Amino acid sequence: MVEHAPKSCARCGREISWRAKWAKNWQSIKFCSDACRKKKVQPVDTALEVAILELLAGRAREASICPSEAARHVGGETWRALMEPARMAARRLVERGEVQITQAGRVVDPSRAKGPIRVRRSRR
Repeated sequence: MVEHAPKSCARCGREISWRAKWAKNWQSIKFCSDACRKKKVQPVDTALEVAILELLAGRAREASICPSEAARHVGGETWRALMEPARMAARRLVERGEVQITQAGRVVDPSRAKGPIRVRRSRR
């Protein structure tokens, strides 16, 4: 079996599982599902990424934020609907190496993290 380089979905940031039907065009695959392919990255998704980075920039180097803070920053009164998009934005930022996702103070795999998460700047 041939090894395939792991990649992340351009929208949700989760790891894309290789499928045999993609063997001929694996390099061009960008989305993990039809739902992500249809929705793509919207302006609100980009705004959430910016909000995460701005909130972290305003804090101490070691500090972290909850994705809900970015959702509140962008969504105002309707922030709850932006919780999953905020988590997606954090996963995209992890893929670019800008932030880390933690649980109980430990860095976790963003594709497999369940429950409450925190976002902090990358410690490179």
